[in-house]
Amino acid sequence: MTRGGQGLARVAVVVRAGAAPLWWLGVLAAGTGALVPGLTGRRIGVLAGAALGVVAAAVVAYGRRGRYRALARTAARAGRHDVLQDRAVTARNWRRGHRWWLLLAFLAAVGAAFAVPAAGGLLLAGCGVGLWLKAAWVGRLEQADEVLLWVRVDWLSGGAGRPAGKTVRAYRTTGIAAGDAAPGGARRRTPSLV
Repeated sequence: MTRGGQGLARVAVVVRAGAAPLWWLGVLAAGTGALVPGLTGRRIGVLAGAALGVVAAAVVAYGRRGRYRALARTAARAGRHDVLQDRAVTARNWRRGHRWWLLLAFLAAVGAAFAVPAAGGLLLAGCGVGLWLKAAWVGRLEQADEVLLWVRVDWLSGGAGRPAGKTVRAYRTTGIAAGDAAPGGARRRTPSLV
């Protein structure tokens, strides 16, 4: 960063970064948990887990939307010396910052299988689905305003994963073609040559 520029990370990428790890760890924990009969039995465990997963997806997807909207409404244009962080770097920072929490969540989900088979894993997977849905919603906000939303890297929490946390005071915006991620945080598809 030079001449007063800031490091900026895409909001949607930060939101989406935890979706895949939570989903796959949840599926693995649910599969492992389904092998254990547990106290409630497999059928009740899977049904309870499915209900918990749906509730978790809804809570994660709809949580703090007002804060995201407020930050998006007051977003300022990024400066010419601001440095845009790559999608891969943002995702890697999130995963590094949350690796111990992910491990603990996985172990807790597997351990819960001895009481309610598969329920903990399906809850974890539901949280991953919720993050995907929230990232897609942020992408729709971006497309509606034809801007990409960015957050200062130094305002993200130590785990690099709270793009609407208390330390975040404002977002920055760029044009829709900036960076290497499409609206919603997915990898940008380059147009094929004809």
